[in-house]
Amino acid sequence: MISKRKFQIASFATILIMFVCVSCEDDKITPEPIIETGVLVDVENHTYGTVKIGDAWWMSENLKVTKYRNGTSINQFQDASDWSTGLPAYCLFDNNQTSPGLLYNKAAVSSSNGLAPEGWHVATEQDWQNLERELGMSNENIDKLNWRDEGSCGEKLKIEAPAGWTRFGSLWPSNSSGFTALAGGCRLGNGTWSNPGLYSTGFWWSSSYLGNGFTNTSYFRQLDYKKAGIFKFYIDKKYGMSVRCVKD
Repeated sequence: MISKRKFQIASFATILIMFVCVSCEDDKITPEPIIETGVLVDVENHTYGTVKIGDAWWMSENLKVTKYRNGTSINQFQDASDWSTGLPAYCLFDNNQTSPGLLYNKAAVSSSNGLAPEGWHVATEQDWQNLERELGMSNENIDKLNWRDEGSCGEKLKIEAPAGWTRFGSLWPSNSSGFTALAGGCRLGNGTWSNPGLYSTGFWWSSSYLGNGFTNTSYFRQLDYKKAGIFKFYIDKKYGMSVRCVKD
């Protein structure tokens, strides 16, 4: 006959084994997501990180090339009077060397010389919508303009806190997508700089024009240190914004 003490020990051992097995099963159910990354080299031998989000490969850094794909130099217009002409150009935000990449106007983005590295293209409106869908945004909100705060999608794009962005309240970017967005500000069509700029807001071109007679306006995306979502609207092509490219 099994003694009461031996029975208690056996029962405890059984419970312990069951607990360990359940814990192992839980670990199998919730694995850490794997982010695929790579590298990209442009015509000037700048090296960029890349990341696969959904089925698309994105640059995980802002473009900083000063030549087109065919080797032709792009105008650098730092003076407001030059910038306001709208000729194809890039600039460095307020001549600040810590800026995350360069700002380009839409004429440079759309140039037939090719702004994106070989085998890549400047993100289209469809690319941005696909990205937002991967972040968990609904189709209804993807089609809307202004701020879309659903699912804190913007926090999934920003570099992981506390780096790169001004802190605000309880917002804490996760960069769970690997997009690593940094706040590079923008430049207005008249040549003035956005305020706030660096570390507060980030603006990225879509290569797609609005259409329907609006030949001088293009879509863009904006992130803000005070917002958890993604802003979508359209703007005059003379503005200067950051650029992300997507693999063909």
